Amino acid sequence: MARPLSARKRDILYLTFFIIHLPVMFAVDLSPMYPEAIKPVWMTSLREWYIVTYQDQFFVRPPAWFNAYMWMEALYHVPLSAWAIGAIIRVDDPKFPLHLLIFATQTGVTTFTCIADYLSWGDISQDSKMTLGALYVPYLILAVFMGVDMFGRLDAVISRAAGVKAISGKKSL
Repeated sequence: MARPLSARKRDILYLTFFIIHLPVMFAVDLSPMYPEAIKPVWMTSLREWYIVTYQDQFFVRPPAWFNAYMWMEALYHVPLSAWAIGAIIRVDDPKFPLHLLIFATQTGVTTFTCIADYLSWGDISQDSKMTLGALYVPYLILAVFMGVDMFGRLDAVISRAAGVKAISGKKSL
């Protein structure tokens, strides 16, 4: 029998993340994809505030690869995030750990790339880089944590099915 959501603390963390992640993607990250004619003024204002506050040059002069990351976010993160919210609440999808392992890996790699890049920017101060770090680093930490957690969950399920001891020491859910 599946444990209730209240007993799954890590899943509550992931649920909270995805609930916050969806509107942030639509309101900030993906706003350059909207035609100007339909983009609400508040969305442009929010993005401008973000740029001024955080001096995030990815939103001012995005490199070509950053635009590719934006498309990955639109085509992969949006549907996966919407699906994950339901999957966490329902707890009935055996592929949940697999999907979140892929998400965590992709998110970790892309976020790490962004961190490595902004640390090389010569035109913003160290303080501004630290402020950016307050946004990007927790996102990276969550991705790594989620990836390790999902690996452990999959390891437990696969090991149990194969009749061997799990590397992670976790019991399958």
